[in-house]
Amino acid sequence: MSNKRPLGLPSARLVIVAAIAGILAGAVAVYVKHDPSGNATEIAGGQCEGAIEQAKLVSDLATGEIAAMKGVDSPRPLQSLAFKGPAGQDLKLPNFEGKTVLVNLWATWCVPCREEMPALNNLQKAKGSDRFEVVAINIDTGSDEKPKAFLQETGVHDLAYYRDSSMGVFNALKKEGLAFGLPVTLIVNRKGCLIGAMNGPAHWDSDRAKDMIAKVSAL
Repeated sequence: MSNKRPLGLPSARLVIVAAIAGILAGAVAVYVKHDPSGNATEIAGGQCEGAIEQAKLVSDLATGEIAAMKGVDSPRPLQSLAFKGPAGQDLKLPNFEGKTVLVNLWATWCVPCREEMPALNNLQKAKGSDRFEVVAINIDTGSDEKPKAFLQETGVHDLAYYRDSSMGVFNALKKEGLAFGLPVTLIVNRKGCLIGAMNGPAHWDSDRAKDMIAKVSAL
């Protein structure tokens, strides 16, 4: 008899890991501190004007199941992140300007990632629009066979298929001090500026997550 967990419901392990991540978030929040002056507008040449207020809103709303998410001290563009789109086309984050984007890096060999994917799918199904998108980027090396099979088996059909088999996205975020392991999740505002970041899983289809996404996307 199968004892599979219903899709969309977090396992006990995921809930525990997410809770621990939230407790530790304050201790590792330095990874989002990029400029001691905090003058994000000057750093970004004006592109990120107003993003500091959005980053503060992210921190204020990230509680409970998404407590590990933290608003960054210095919002800045992440224009160089490159990956492939559903048709194999070259994409960068500026291609999504005009939308608030939840960027998530995942791999089939990452157990917390696998457990988190149905929740990300549910978030996209509930909140996806011309103002918001979950951009889940698979970083498995090799062919598309394994990640596509996993998404099919788990019923993840609402997320567009984004891919970087070179792991260049992960390495770029590692150099930025934003990636220590998987999953990695970023919130990027409609101007392409980073406003929130976390490492570890979260319950992304929770009411708290949906509320945060709705309020941040409205700005």
